[in-house]
Amino acid sequence: MITLTASAPESLSRSVESTRLRLRVGLVQHRWRPDAAELATVLRDGVDRAAGAGATLVCLPEITLLRYPADTPAGPNPGASAEDLTGGPTFALAASAARANGIFVHASLYEKAPAADGLGFNTAILVAPSGELAGYTRKLHIPISAGYYEDTYFRPGPGPSAESDPYPVYNPEGLGARVGLPTCWDEWFPEVSRSYALGGAEILVYPTAIGSEPVFPAFDTQPLWQQVIVANGINSGLFMVVPNRIGDEGKVTFYGSSFISDPFGRVLVQAPRDEEAVLVADLDLDQRRDWLELFPFLLTRRPDTYAALTAPVDVAHPYGVGHQATAVVK
Repeated sequence: MITLTASAPESLSRSVESTRLRLRVGLVQHRWRPDAAELATVLRDGVDRAAGAGATLVCLPEITLLRYPADTPAGPNPGASAEDLTGGPTFALAASAARANGIFVHASLYEKAPAADGLGFNTAILVAPSGELAGYTRKLHIPISAGYYEDTYFRPGPGPSAESDPYPVYNPEGLGARVGLPTCWDEWFPEVSRSYALGGAEILVYPTAIGSEPVFPAFDTQPLWQQVIVANGINSGLFMVVPNRIGDEGKVTFYGSSFISDPFGRVLVQAPRDEEAVLVADLDLDQRRDWLELFPFLLTRRPDTYAALTAPVDVAHPYGVGHQATAVVK
């Protein structure tokens, strides 16, 4: 496992001196292993390495401890491999690593949520240095196409209600930053990053499991994946921390390429496509302010014109007015 580090580059548009301390964040890019003890050891080693390099927040990929299940549609009991939010092995790993290193640890799990549909939630967690749960967020958008049949495993996270905020922003004591915890497929939607930005987030962590397209194996989506995440960071003034996995798992070969980017669209540090890695980068958090002062997207929005974005999905015309629905690639 290699370790790559990056310092924060100079702001490109600073008009007011920053008085905030820089935040050092890390992520671990791993290959899944069927031996649970070996996998936990590898991930713990990655967290320890990032913490040893000074990271105070270390982030792990989507459904951290599981083989990616959704390369094939689920059987009759899809939630069999799900675990309790704080009573399972994922929380135990994150809490142990957080306490031992005195840092915040982010991880992702298949959360048990018994219901008639047999599904669970795809949930990101943030664990404090005390080993206590500091926050969690359930994945909202669920992919449905070939190689990523997640709708047969995961229930979408809840919408807005008196009890639930679909875009919670966490500002835990001791971290010094406001963080959102969406997951993977959420990263393709500009509405997600914008909602988090309006909620005051400075950093989005996107635990990810993405790779090849089984039906179109020659189509490499890695450049598109990276471009859309970086672009959403630009248009909403956000730092993006994106841990992916590597390796072959059934019908999908995961392409790694985990990265950390800033609101100016600069990729601060990036992992290879096919090697386990620890990434560590310093974030100059006031660069969010600098960028949005120069390009004030949030200030100049026109929400009075955005009604179509909040209208229910028209399944007969999902690609827009005048375009008939066609079959999703399965």
